[in-house]
Amino acid sequence: MPNTRDYDQRNDRIAALLQNTIEQLGPELVANPQLAEVLNRMVDDQVRKFEETQNGKAQPSDGGLADLIGLGKDAPKDLGDTQVSTGVVDYDDTVTSDRILATADLYYLYMHDRLGVFRVMSKLQELFRAGTLRISSGEGAYGLYRFDKRNILRYQQGERLRAYRRVFGYTKVDPGPNARANPQFHGLFVHFIAETAKYWRDKRISEVIRERATDPTFGSIAIVRRSALDLRNNLKNSSYGYINVLRVETSQALAEAFKVLEAPDLRAQFGADNAWELIELVLWQYFRESVHASTINRMAVAGREIIRWLAEPFVLKKNRTDFEALLYRIAEYSEEWISSEEGMRITRPTPPPRNVYQPGPPPNGARRDPVFARTNGLMPAPGLME
Repeated sequence: MPNTRDYDQRNDRIAALLQNTIEQLGPELVANPQLAEVLNRMVDDQVRKFEETQNGKAQPSDGGLADLIGLGKDAPKDLGDTQVSTGVVDYDDTVTSDRILATADLYYLYMHDRLGVFRVMSKLQELFRAGTLRISSGEGAYGLYRFDKRNILRYQQGERLRAYRRVFGYTKVDPGPNARANPQFHGLFVHFIAETAKYWRDKRISEVIRERATDPTFGSIAIVRRSALDLRNNLKNSSYGYINVLRVETSQALAEAFKVLEAPDLRAQFGADNAWELIELVLWQYFRESVHASTINRMAVAGREIIRWLAEPFVLKKNRTDFEALLYRIAEYSEEWISSEEGMRITRPTPPPRNVYQPGPPPNGARRDPVFARTNGLMPAPGLME
């Protein structure tokens, strides 16, 4: 550890170096503002390399406490000669990718579970056992038989719902003994998606109206990084336990379910052209539910890719160019998720502009418009929490 005087002087020297360099590069910084970002990054890299070389050198076993309180024959007589810590490892620098990837797949499975895929399979098995379906030895009949027998070994609906409740805060079931729900996820998830989409919208606007291509864009990577880190940390703390095993097992069940639903003899019973049409027909005929199958499927795909992006160390990039290149991977997915979520509310009133805050209580004691509250992150979209 460095002594206090050297540590303070080093910070002062860094500040003086930056100030002198900026003064000398005055005209160049006006012509090319990106030089300031390059300069600060180079200084930060040099400081980090210096701290890494000093790590572990001449560190007393007591951490410098004896020198600070004046014990020993070589105790310093001045506070500047005592040792000071430069800090600890940043919390956000650690990530366990396998748990984040597991939650991404679990979100994908939740959306299809909410759509009603497994309810459809249960109803078809019920009809098959009752002899209502006029199939006996085809691919669909054999698939329903095998799915029913294997279902005994899988996690059941109650366990899946508890997992959704514990990781995402979705559903209204009890999360289980010694478990707690995660109601913060949806707000953080929507916030990150909205900030990602807003960043790229601002970037496109700035590229159109700015005079020079080298000028920085309007988007702020700090806001996107902070929202991403908040969401990632939330998922890290709620993805322990059997989540990884459940997503593997349930993903296999989902794939097997669609293989059964694609069977020609089973589709012929309902006049369906594919598995998706069969799901929609069964849900309408037996549950009287008209579902947004295409919309929910695209939300599942987009949401899974967005959460998968958080599993990698992309969010820790501080260079604007590198961060933009990595963030571009989920730019269109974010827009697609927002468009799909808004499409499911097409029959509701048009919401006010996003990110418009209305301070104070509503006028004349009126209730706050639920559509406004939902679009501004104050409450979840209908259906997602059920």
